[in-house]
This record gives sequence, structure tokens and C-alpha cells, in this order.
Amino acid sequence: MNDIPREDRPNHLSVEPRVVDGVLVVTVEGEIDHDVKDVLSQALLFDDSALPPPRIVADLSGVSFMDSSGINVFVTAHRRVSGAQGWLRIAGAQESVVRLLHLVGIDEIITCHATVQEALNA
Repeated sequence: MNDIPREDRPNHLSVEPRVVDGVLVVTVEGEIDHDVKDVLSQALLFDDSALPPPRIVADLSGVSFMDSSGINVFVTAHRRVSGAQGWLRIAGAQESVVRLLHLVGIDEIITCHATVQEALNA
């Protein structure tokens, strides 16, 4: 198997946070793997003193690949926001990512929605 050097993958990961009606929506595009897990983790961090409790929607509609590194980031973020009486929801995941989420049971602890709007309204 040949690894493609990271510099040859300029669009490896893009993370764009924005706030919609008091909810942090983090739009992620590209591939989520070990090389970029820290970028995703930082985007999902919040100030522990934040009031009201943190509410986050991760828009994965632009994610074409995710490995166990991404799973670990989402589990950690879920635990953190839940501990602060908040929530994390996943929206728009492509079929390959949905299969992974289901395979490891993440969809049992983090709700998954077809669209960002559904996640915001849930």
C-alpha cells in the first residue's frame, strides 16, 4: 500500500466553525484520520465556563473518509459536552461514515441526523 504524503493532499481536511442560533456548527470537509485529529479536536473544544451549556452540531456532509481517530475525537467531545450538560450531534454524514459510526456504535450515544437543520431542530 502506498501512502500519499500529506503535502500532496492539500484538501486533506477543512474545518469551519460558525454559530447558528447559539449552537456551534462545525462544518468538516475532507478526510478525518490520525494526521488531522488535533485540528478537529480543537474545533470541537469549548470553554468549560460557557453558559448556556455547549451545543455542537458536526456537519460531516463533506467528509469522505473517517478512521478510528475521528471516532475517538467524537467520543471525547461527546463526553465533554455531556459533562457540561450540553450535547453533540452529527449531521449529513456520507454512507461510508454512517456505516463506521453504526459499526462501532457511536450512533447509539451521539445522535445522527440527515441534515444540519434536522440536527438543530431535534
